[in-house]
Amino acid sequence: MTTPTLPELEAEEATLILPHFDEHMALKLGNAIVALAVARKAPVVVNIRNANRCFFHAALPGSAATNDNWARRKSNAALMTGHASLLIGMHHAARNRTIADEGWSPIDFSDSGGAVPLRVAGAGIVAVATVSGLPQVEDHKMVVEAIRSLIS
Repeated sequence: MTTPTLPELEAEEATLILPHFDEHMALKLGNAIVALAVARKAPVVVNIRNANRCFFHAALPGSAATNDNWARRKSNAALMTGHASLLIGMHHAARNRTIADEGWSPIDFSDSGGAVPLRVAGAGIVAVATVSGLPQVEDHKMVVEAIRSLIS
């Protein structure tokens, strides 16, 4: 799978705007991601949350407890910065930096791809959707594909 460039990821973020977000939208998005994962037999964890609450969580066959921890860490990075964890990691790599260089604890944060902020027009970032279990670009693209299915 081709890794997107920094400009492509930055442009992508600007297009991923949900019409609204609530528990029903979280369920709809979570189920859309799960449907993609099941169709691809992907052993992933799917998580949708904000800083205060988990709206959706699913652990598919073949996933492991470590995927839950990766999802938590990637989500934390996306929530803190307001950017997809893949974009964060690519920015760090371009500057030859790591999360530790930025003062972030690797116990609580990861800049591996798979966490994508959920934005609503007029409201900003309301939550983050995360997939963990595949290579990081595939994790990211699965979340983006599901978001796009809800806004097109």
